[in-house]
Amino acid sequence: MVTWLSFVLLSLAAFRLTRLIVYDKITGFLRAPFFEREEKIFPDGAVEEVISYKGTGLRRWVGELLSCHWCTGIWVSIILFTGLHFFSAIFTPIIIILAVAAVAAIIEVLISYFI
Repeated sequence: MVTWLSFVLLSLAAFRLTRLIVYDKITGFLRAPFFEREEKIFPDGAVEEVISYKGTGLRRWVGELLSCHWCTGIWVSIILFTGLHFFSAIFTPIIIILAVAAVAAIIEVLISYFI
């Protein structure tokens, strides 16, 4: 049974780990073998992100997974939930750290927006 506290912690941890995998610069080396992101700037100033996948088959599939926060979020959630259920001694600190980092990131965005 998942308590409300576990649900909230898992949700925040999944959010943070998904962002870490899909967007953060520090994990770019994980994404590099599978795709490249480029910004295309139009004459009117509009910016469009273009993703170029590398390879075919499994390599392309992994690239599509790692470039999609919806897709990665599902797998991250499954891994975190399963880890918490079967290996709680290992996963509990990881989930708490990721959840705290998520709250800190949300607070930073809110502060940046209102100040």
